[in-house]
Amino acid sequence: MRYAYPCELTPEQDGGFSVSFPHVPEALTCGDDEADALAMAEDALAIALGAYVRAREEIPAPGPVQPGQVTVAVPLVVAAKLALYTAMREQGLSNVGLAARMGLSEGAIRKLLNPEHRSHIRQVEKALSKVDKRLVVEVGERPTVTFASTAGPDQRAAAKAAEGLRSLRDRVGGFSVSEMLSMRDEGRR
Repeated sequence: MRYAYPCELTPEQDGGFSVSFPHVPEALTCGDDEADALAMAEDALAIALGAYVRAREEIPAPGPVQPGQVTVAVPLVVAAKLALYTAMREQGLSNVGLAARMGLSEGAIRKLLNPEHRSHIRQVEKALSKVDKRLVVEVGERPTVTFASTAGPDQRAAAKAAEGLRSLRDRVGGFSVSEMLSMRDEGRR
């Protein structure tokens, strides 16, 4: 499964943008501008999907991207952990069962499944192999939006949104959302 979900960027009256995910309603965030909102969206999505893991619930599948939506993916390690959780759930495998297969403690498996816990990708890959899964990396384009026809009463709003997204694409340049988050996090240190 791909852990990339469509989201909706909505301009706020007092400036900034709010972000919501139709298939993950718990993932809500906002940002000062489109780039900030998309950076925050990646974090919000990862945290919300992590809540499904903690609650031991099925992770919702992403739906198709609708006109006006942007696709946001979780970070690679988080996607790998979600895939591990999903595989274990499908196989009815407990943390203790995976721990026995890997020669680790149950606590180590809990950490390995926790999207908020820092884990080395190699360890997650090793765990995936124990449930007969492997990690495949897909490289995609920056988040983009596909718009429906701008004819009708919402023509000005759609044109303004399209211009805002073109401006975001120009400002972001060749940076992915992950790279922007990394730069943001480096600036906070």
